[in-house]
Amino acid sequence: MMKRMFDEAFAALTGNGPFPWQRALYERLLAGDIPSSCDIPTGLGKTSVIAVWLLARSAGASVPRRLVYVVNRRTVVDQTTDEVARLRENLVQAGIQETLAISTLRGQMADNRAWSADPSHPAVICGTVDMIGSRLLFSGYRIGFRARPLHAGFLGQDALLVHDEAHLEPAFQHLIETIQVEQRRQGDRWPLRIMALTATPRSGAEALRLGAEDIAHPVVARRFRAVKKLTLHPHGDKDLVEKIVGQALRYTPSGRAVLIFLRTVEDVASAVSRLRKADAKVQQLTGTMRGFERDRLVAEDPVFRRFLPGSGATDGTGTVYLVCTSAGEVGVNLSADHLACDLSTFDSMAQRFGRVNRFGDRTDSEVHVFHPDPASLEADKARDAQRRLETLALLRTLDGDASPAALSSLDPKTRQAAFAPEPQLLTASDILFDAWAMTTIRDALPGRPPVAPYLHGVAEWEPPTTHVAWREEVDLVTGDLLARYPAQDLIDDYPLKPHEVLTDRTLRILDMLAGLVDKHPEARHAPVWVVSANGRVDAEYTLAALINGDRKTNEANLAGCTLLLPPKYCGPVGGLLSLEGWMPASRDGIDVADAWRDESGRPIRRRLLGESRPPAGMRLIRTLVLEDNEQIDGEDEGAEERTQRWSWYELPLRADDEGSRSAEKPVLLEVHSADVERAARHIVERLPLAPDVKRAVVLAAKLHDIGKNRRVWQRSIGNTDRARILAKSGGSMRPIDITPYRHELGSILDAERDGLLAELAPEERELALHLIAAHHGRARPHFPPEEQLDPEAKGLDVREVGVRVMTRFAALQKRFGRWGLAYLESLVRAADYAASARPSQVVEVER
Repeated sequence: MMKRMFDEAFAALTGNGPFPWQRALYERLLAGDIPSSCDIPTGLGKTSVIAVWLLARSAGASVPRRLVYVVNRRTVVDQTTDEVARLRENLVQAGIQETLAISTLRGQMADNRAWSADPSHPAVICGTVDMIGSRLLFSGYRIGFRARPLHAGFLGQDALLVHDEAHLEPAFQHLIETIQVEQRRQGDRWPLRIMALTATPRSGAEALRLGAEDIAHPVVARRFRAVKKLTLHPHGDKDLVEKIVGQALRYTPSGRAVLIFLRTVEDVASAVSRLRKADAKVQQLTGTMRGFERDRLVAEDPVFRRFLPGSGATDGTGTVYLVCTSAGEVGVNLSADHLACDLSTFDSMAQRFGRVNRFGDRTDSEVHVFHPDPASLEADKARDAQRRLETLALLRTLDGDASPAALSSLDPKTRQAAFAPEPQLLTASDILFDAWAMTTIRDALPGRPPVAPYLHGVAEWEPPTTHVAWREEVDLVTGDLLARYPAQDLIDDYPLKPHEVLTDRTLRILDMLAGLVDKHPEARHAPVWVVSANGRVDAEYTLAALINGDRKTNEANLAGCTLLLPPKYCGPVGGLLSLEGWMPASRDGIDVADAWRDESGRPIRRRLLGESRPPAGMRLIRTLVLEDNEQIDGEDEGAEERTQRWSWYELPLRADDEGSRSAEKPVLLEVHSADVERAARHIVERLPLAPDVKRAVVLAAKLHDIGKNRRVWQRSIGNTDRARILAKSGGSMRPIDITPYRHELGSILDAERDGLLAELAPEERELALHLIAAHHGRARPHFPPEEQLDPEAKGLDVREVGVRVMTRFAALQKRFGRWGLAYLESLVRAADYAASARPSQVVEVER
């Protein structure tokens, strides 16, 4: 594609002509040269690397099939997803014929399976360091263990990982570079590629940067030299918030959008209170908010929307104020008219300055930085005090100019010396990668540490944090019901999603809980489920048990955990943890597990009391009987039901469960097997796999469910018609017998015993057997002892088969690599998901 053709296609795709650096990136991608870093100032279109990647793919460049766009953990809402959605709307106009899948790991496109439904199509996946990083390490936060290999495989193979604002997360950058080196060492067939994006690089490594042609470009020049008049103000020990608010209120008659940054949640709360007392129109944005409130803020709040691109001041809202912690520094495309803030480290200050007059449209934007006396900073024992002092010295050299051009002119070494202290970087090893990849071992495993320190580094000066969410089941499933419906299984089937969860300092959360109990003593015995960092659920806690004892011990025990609380005792106010919000109140808006909708606004999952049939388009994943006196023998037609049922449903392609047992209507086993085989063939034909690997994948897809041809399994889905063997139940069919039997194990038993894989060479036969065994996330490396059974396997040592499952996993992981084997497993799983969501034929089963 010639220069003119690229310019035209880029404009058709994005609505804007390209900058020279974007054209240079395209030319490098065409040549097969993916730069390890792009050091581009803020406001100059870093996210356009997605458009450049798309155009390079369409022109035949050898670039990965998936682009994974990672933003800093402090991001509030990933606007990148909206930008990619606009690109998708313009594909045809830009001459791109491929279908583009878009997924984000929070919000309406969260886990929408678009990126994994057909892995032969290009896809863009957007997420935070925590979301993407934990999944890369086979430890995906808030996804069931069954889905962890799928996410690791598709994120870690045939993917270009673009790390935005990489200087803010050096530990994650170090981790992904380590993964890249390990994959090369193991000889992965489809290794991960990485590209760091940063406006404030920590090092002078060779990278794609602005050239003379960029600086001469009129749009670049306007943004690069955008007017941001910098004024420094000293403050005393206790008047910081007062002075910042006083400066902000001077803009009251202006009708402008004024942004305020403060380093602590407490200072944000104080500033918001003062502004509200002055009748100002104000909104706040902190990292302690639930995703539910954050997403509503962006979508619905008129004050917040004034800070988004293209909003202007024509909506009649007048002067508005947005008060943020560091959550507003990264990942949100904010552009204020004026800025007032306290003093942080240089990397943070650069991010803040980038959120005012972002596009250079104004000639009067002001930046006011309030700083302590330098002598007090020198005496301050805080870890970052010296860095803030260095930052203050740098700001004084700018001579009142906070433009990107002025910041980039500073000496790189002096600038880096003013960055936030870098955490201790931990280096992952091959042994750790092996341990994390064994996802079916769910208990604590010696030598398998939590992944968080490898994502963010070890910063002893950072206080521990804990997560909080609210679920009705914590209150409804107690006592004997917990034995029937273990909390672990409920969370695996209905995982916590980011929109449900808020995060705060562990001690602050404990203090809030203690305050709740003091105010409402009856809450002492309220149940609490504690979900550990590795996903294990402990349902034996009460509020009193959490807060009794030594505070520091409790802090250490709960660091990194998620507390799942009953809605009737607790509730967030504005998404923030606050004492006033933690009291008995209406449950509406507290348990928001079902407030998860797809791109068209449909609920993705629902829990309904007393319903007998699924909502339109949904399938049943679990029914809980909330009374103990039920007649549950489904073959006894005269059994009287005296029960209250709680039925959980989901949209098929958004499933977090196995997708194995149910559908809208029953599906015959032979039909489902043919559907999955056909879907697998469609997928592998478009992928650069060796022919023998393709054969193994397709045959595994064909045979993956033959173990469902067991009486015990058919009864487990409520099928009493022995003349019809079903792959999935449907409608109101109810389980009869529930046993530990796993149909995947039965499938490999049948495949081995009946010679169904005889057409494959021995190595590919081993691969096919593993893909069958692992298609619901097991066999990594094992089936637990209680699942190593088959009531209908006569004269066969099932436990010996279980040993072969483990040795097979180890051999294949060595052959294909950890992420490579997970990728191949996920091809079968993708075919299974696709066929399950759209079966070619359903049947009516008489009850």
